[in-house]
Amino acid sequence: MIGRPLPEVLAAAQAAGIARVVTVGTSLESSRWSARRAEEHEAVYAAVAIHPNDTVAATAPDDGPAAGPPPIAAEVLAEIEALAGRPRVVAVGETGLDYYRDYAPPQVQRWWFREHIKIAKRAGKALMIHDRDAHADVLRILEEEGPPPRVVFHCFSGDVAMVKQCAEAGYVMSFAGNVTFANAQPLRDAAAAAPPDLLLAETDAPFLTPVPNRGRPNEPAQVAYTLRCLAEVKGLDLADLCDTVTVTAERAFGPW
Repeated sequence: MIGRPLPEVLAAAQAAGIARVVTVGTSLESSRWSARRAEEHEAVYAAVAIHPNDTVAATAPDDGPAAGPPPIAAEVLAEIEALAGRPRVVAVGETGLDYYRDYAPPQVQRWWFREHIKIAKRAGKALMIHDRDAHADVLRILEEEGPPPRVVFHCFSGDVAMVKQCAEAGYVMSFAGNVTFANAQPLRDAAAAAPPDLLLAETDAPFLTPVPNRGRPNEPAQVAYTLRCLAEVKGLDLADLCDTVTVTAERAFGPW
């Protein structure tokens, strides 16, 4: 989601030193949009999926892997998989679990999450996870299904203990602008504990605009403030952290 013309957004990102962006689908419509924009702009790549809060249209009979998809879900999943096969689509996401919002029953979210994991593995693309108040179930389902080789926790919200679990599994943890908020010390503690080579920075645009611009619409250029915060939290040189994050992004999403 953007609040001004995409070329202006990309120009501002380039001026801030952000060379590439991944625009993320959360519905079939927005996934199509993301894939199209990636094909039109050299600096843009895409992720495609059905967000857990948008899975309520699916009606799975139970939470087990043997449950077959209802007809509409099967059609949606087939198109998501087709989109995931495009060269400039680099991830399947946002998918996962959201127990904070009451927009979809947990068993429906879990069914869709499992299906997205399967798509990511078949497509050979990274899995981009939305995890809100659902850490234990997300990690459990990943273990049960077997994760794809590349897993990215979007807008990481776990604590230091979860950082250790993710690091042991080799999962990448992507921090958004809320790590800069005054009340986010636990999140900064988590970032401090994360291995530098498993870190990414993101916007979650148009939300979670970092300090000092909190309250304004977010966009890729703003991630520079998040990177500065992460470098300070970890006691690292900003340029060195940026180099490390670039390598991690290429490993997770590349080759560009």
